[in-house]
Amino acid sequence: MAAFLLGAVLLIVQPQIVPSRPAINSKAETSSQIVQRELLKKTYQKNDFKENIHSNGSCRQLPQTVIIGVRKGGTRALLEMLSLHPDIAAAESEVHFFDWEDHYRNGLQWYINQMPFSYPHQITVEKTPAYFTSPKVPERVYNMNQSIRLLLILRDPSERVLSDYTQVFYNHMQKHKPYPSIEQFLVKDGELNVDYKAINRSLYYIHMQNWLKYFPLDHIHIVDGDKLIKDPFPEIEKVERFLKLSPLINASNFYFNKTKGFYCLRDSGRERCLHESKGRAHPQVDTRLLEKLHEYFHEPNKKFFELVGRTFDWH
Repeated sequence: MAAFLLGAVLLIVQPQIVPSRPAINSKAETSSQIVQRELLKKTYQKNDFKENIHSNGSCRQLPQTVIIGVRKGGTRALLEMLSLHPDIAAAESEVHFFDWEDHYRNGLQWYINQMPFSYPHQITVEKTPAYFTSPKVPERVYNMNQSIRLLLILRDPSERVLSDYTQVFYNHMQKHKPYPSIEQFLVKDGELNVDYKAINRSLYYIHMQNWLKYFPLDHIHIVDGDKLIKDPFPEIEKVERFLKLSPLINASNFYFNKTKGFYCLRDSGRERCLHESKGRAHPQVDTRLLEKLHEYFHEPNKKFFELVGRTFDWH
């Protein structure tokens, strides 16, 4: 009887786990299947399903939508804006389930435990920007749910590099630790340092190719992060349509805060802005160095535009 009840709860709480699409080689496929079986075994061995069902009818469930990136592309702003919709239940923190081995080994039930309680009509969303650039993540997400809807927010690659540096710089400053100037990262032996990790993260076409091995393009909605900053409502309308949500977010939900210099949110009369860490000024960079950065990204950007069938207003 106990086994029967446990099985019934599993059907309610957890969507069907689908097998992996055939991998490029049989060894990779076999390895993936072994890992997936271990994850499922841990999930079924857990005895905490009751904790995932609330008396009000809500429950924790695997996300039907994941914001996969990109780092410093505006993922937090996107999540906060999307959370204005009553049919969205968003995980508060970055879960890092698919890219951190210590988390992934915990199994899918651990992942479910990180999700918010939601009602049957709601879409559960989590965001972890590091997913986009992690080579092992696309297959792992596919193994969990091949029909999942993915959100990717991108901005001008050069601007993203500067934001990437700025975040790390301020993290060091808060800990009273010195940190090199951005020129020391961008320049090596008088040339652009293409080995700088922040530059690699902005080579969108390389990372996108990895995702398209597992998901068709119509399962990945690309949000224009630059437009989201300048005029958020049209971009959020597109996200609503992609997720098949009723159009309940309005232009009145956004207002421009002149003090902060960016848009804030208004929900049921309550106003809120993103954390003060958002929208920080970028470091001053020599014009010639910026031009080198723009030139470097010119060809990779063209490849990305061809890959996704659309263009963006980048340098």
